[in-house]
Amino acid sequence: MTISMYQASVPRFISILENLDQILDQTLVHIESKKLDVHSIIDFRLFPDMFSMCRQIQIACDMAQGSIARLAGVKIPTNEDNEQNIQDLKGRISKTISYIQGFTPDQIDGTEAKVIITKRHEKETHYKGMQYLLDHAIPNIYFHVTTAYNILRHNGVEIGKRDYLGTR
Repeated sequence: MTISMYQASVPRFISILENLDQILDQTLVHIESKKLDVHSIIDFRLFPDMFSMCRQIQIACDMAQGSIARLAGVKIPTNEDNEQNIQDLKGRISKTISYIQGFTPDQIDGTEAKVIITKRHEKETHYKGMQYLLDHAIPNIYFHVTTAYNILRHNGVEIGKRDYLGTR
């Protein structure tokens, strides 16, 4: 049995984003119970040269929707990046999940050899669809979700591996 490009992407991205959404529910409880300023959490970064927790979530969402859009050959949606609190971040996740749920296997399957070009600043990187998904999209989404998770753990939110994996 082979796994399709759709099965390797859409359900996986939805799953990790749903887990992140649940982790943010626990973060809300933590913030309220400790009477913390939400910005002490969402603006926190592990190192000065790293993005904040808020930006980690924005990038994970952007990567999920951008990756699926690229594979399907549709325009990549843009976001304002104006989230100010946990509810805003949960809304961003929900919007991303709804967007990628709108794709069908027919739009994604068969894109293994599709040419995907990404551009960061002036540098273009060329991929084939499978390489893009496995070597760029999936690692990036999981990196940013993991970094947000680590920031939350560092700040005392009582979450663990089961929360990250969604097996609680």
